[in-house]
Amino acid sequence: MDKRLEFFENEPIIAAVKSEEQLCRALASDCNVIFFLFGNICNIASLVDRVKDAGKHALVHVDLINGLAAKEIAADFIRSFTRADGIISTKPQLLRHAKEVGLITVLRVFILDSMALDNIDKLRSSCNPDLIELVPGLVPKVIKLVKSLYRTPIIAGGLIRDKDDTMSALSAGAVCISTSCEAAWKEMGVS
Repeated sequence: MDKRLEFFENEPIIAAVKSEEQLCRALASDCNVIFFLFGNICNIASLVDRVKDAGKHALVHVDLINGLAAKEIAADFIRSFTRADGIISTKPQLLRHAKEVGLITVLRVFILDSMALDNIDKLRSSCNPDLIELVPGLVPKVIKLVKSLYRTPIIAGGLIRDKDDTMSALSAGAVCISTSCEAAWKEMGVS
């Protein structure tokens, strides 16, 4: 695994936060990687600063930040005006540019049907992401399949609620899981 990504290997649980209140609880937890699933262009820099000041890693889901468009300039904004380690997006062109400017990139893919699964290769080859987040992360067979087809590390995300879900995803080959379910953070001893 790329040296810039090694911290993912040691962090089985990523705290995916949807509010400032949840961010406070994530900062108090043992989770060392935080995914921002909320925010806006006026507050994202200060939110990321709180994570970085706590010695943790921050990645921003730019598709969910109010005021940012799904354009390359969004990656420039995150790089220039925040201390985020990287971004998450469903948009390959945005991820490609984010990688060019030195951000860690996570391609979020919603696995809704076989067409979505077949589309992963096209998405992945168009942006060469550092990681792929499969959503929902509850399908071990799909995690195994994607892991066998590509060398890109897999994050399992979405609908993961407990230790069994986490262990199933990790056993299938995910390098880690992302969840906003705080009970799952605690069950894995990450509280």
